[in-house]
Amino acid sequence: MTEKKESVLEGFKAFLMRGNVIDLAVAVVIGAAFTNIVNSVVKGVINPLVGAFGTKDLESYRSCLKGPCQVDDAGNVVTGIPIMWGTVLSAVLSFVITAAVVYFLMVLPMAKVLAKRAAQDKRKESVDEVIEVSELEVLKEIRDHLVAQRGPGSDKGTHSTS
Repeated sequence: MTEKKESVLEGFKAFLMRGNVIDLAVAVVIGAAFTNIVNSVVKGVINPLVGAFGTKDLESYRSCLKGPCQVDDAGNVVTGIPIMWGTVLSAVLSFVITAAVVYFLMVLPMAKVLAKRAAQDKRKESVDEVIEVSELEVLKEIRDHLVAQRGPGSDKGTHSTS
């Protein structure tokens, strides 16, 4: 029973120590911090810009679905069914800004780096193939030269592979 328990613990430890799990944990922490930055940009920059054309806060945009919507002093809807489309618009803007920053600052540069690395690997493989072919050709030439030096009847023990 203890062997199985130890192997489960060892497996869990190996799982936690894998590079991709640690990278994922770092990404989650950075993503959470980045979300705060994006929300601040939307609330501090985007909302005032929208406010220049309409209400002061993007999230205060709403429509009433049924009947006239009446709001009390605290901002709660007393009657009617409000559609809070300003809140949805604010969330969509946050998502688009986050996606754009992630794409242009992380995904696109990483794709370029990986493409360069793949091109370098391809060039290196082609150079290795050329070297292998040229080495084989040189070895064949050396063999042919040695056979020619020995004379026509002295190649009894050699095997030709060409």
